[in-house]
Amino acid sequence: MNHAKLPHYHGEGRETVLIREQLSHVDDFQTVADVFKQLGDTTRIRIFWLLCHCEECVLNISAMLNMSSPAVSHHLRPLKNSGLIVCRREGKEVYYRAADTEQSRLLHQMIEEVMEIACLNNKLTEYPSEQIETIRNIHEYLMQNIGQRITIDALSKRYLINPTTLKEVFKSVYGTSIAAHIKERRMELAANLLSETDLSIAEIGQRVGYESQSRFASAFKAYFQTLPKEYRKNHRFSK
Repeated sequence: MNHAKLPHYHGEGRETVLIREQLSHVDDFQTVADVFKQLGDTTRIRIFWLLCHCEECVLNISAMLNMSSPAVSHHLRPLKNSGLIVCRREGKEVYYRAADTEQSRLLHQMIEEVMEIACLNNKLTEYPSEQIETIRNIHEYLMQNIGQRITIDALSKRYLINPTTLKEVFKSVYGTSIAAHIKERRMELAANLLSETDLSIAEIGQRVGYESQSRFASAFKAYFQTLPKEYRKNHRFSK
């Protein structure tokens, strides 16, 4: 492929020609972007990392991550579609593990190396144990009141902790922001209630903090890529 001269000529050599040639292969970069997109979620990375170390069924993965089975299945699907994990059936049970591919091995290595660097950085900015304990108490309070809208300011006043410190330490302990963490837990609870109870969709929405059924349906679809009604139809009393 012929390329026009660069605006600023600095004595382009063979290396520059090769770089420009590779940049023209947009599909190659799209493939890389698609793979990283699948890992653009804390929970999904945790599941992938887990399956790099062992082969497990959905129930065991759920127990290890303290998540519902529907929520785990939600994350397993795109990982499998992208070729990062594979599965096998033994009787009625399905077991998942990381794919034995160079792509999966490289991603696993990258995750562990980044985690190691992050761990070293965290040690340099370690929070006092009192703050960690406060954050865990806040987390427990939020889980007990999952259906309520609780602001950062309200938590700050209740637990006598600076709002900025609260957000920073929470993210350090739980790996994500308060808002993202609460939304994930709400969606997991909603999925359980849809598949295991006869509560109406409106009631379930209220239980997980949505006064409007339409707003709940919109949030649920954004998370699970399906409406609550369809999710219930496909997962009714499933185990």
